[in-house]
Amino acid sequence: MSAAHQSRNFFLPGPVGRLEAILWSPPSAAPPLAAVVCHPHPLFGGTLHNKVVYQAAKSLDGLGLAVLRFNFRGTGMSEGKHDRGQGELDDVRAALDFLAAEFGNIPLLVAGFSFGCWVGLGAGCADTRVTSLVGLAAPVNNVDFSYLTQCPKPKLFVHGANDMYGAVTKVKSLIASLPGENKLVVVEQADHFFVGKLDQVNRAITEWLAERHPELVPLTRPRHG
Repeated sequence: MSAAHQSRNFFLPGPVGRLEAILWSPPSAAPPLAAVVCHPHPLFGGTLHNKVVYQAAKSLDGLGLAVLRFNFRGTGMSEGKHDRGQGELDDVRAALDFLAAEFGNIPLLVAGFSFGCWVGLGAGCADTRVTSLVGLAAPVNNVDFSYLTQCPKPKLFVHGANDMYGAVTKVKSLIASLPGENKLVVVEQADHFFVGKLDQVNRAITEWLAERHPELVPLTRPRHG
């Protein structure tokens, strides 16, 4: 369980052209879960290399999951142009299609940060292959998350107490209205980007998944790549 993952930089086929991506594959040929992590708003500098996205990927990787990060259309070396969250839903679906083809019939997880939370969870809720969702810093002040009221899948929300784009009171109200199993972890003194608090993001993701999936055992040595 201490062997390093394999890291693969490549382009996956997207709906309007190829999408730049990085896949971390665990030593096991059949990981228990495969995850896609979606990045924040590309018009404000969001890419697959964002620190929160990278931390989420490391947390999932540390439990032995296959983890895919990719750049939305028009970001980095991905083709196409920004589509205000609509076409990006299809980008997430393309990423899920890739994971399903690469790893076969295993459960999928979608995690997303900020804009990536809004788009990623939207695609994940509608996809029957996706069994769990992780939303980081949901920007509830400015975008509509009402689609979640029709989504009974288990969901973890990690949110900064001082998030300027998502008032904690609004997040709590939203979660209270949702069906299924939903957990909120509020990180005290954290802003939207969890500056100085990424260790708590890691703890929230790791503990939630380990509780839901006892077969996931944290690796004995950190993996890098």
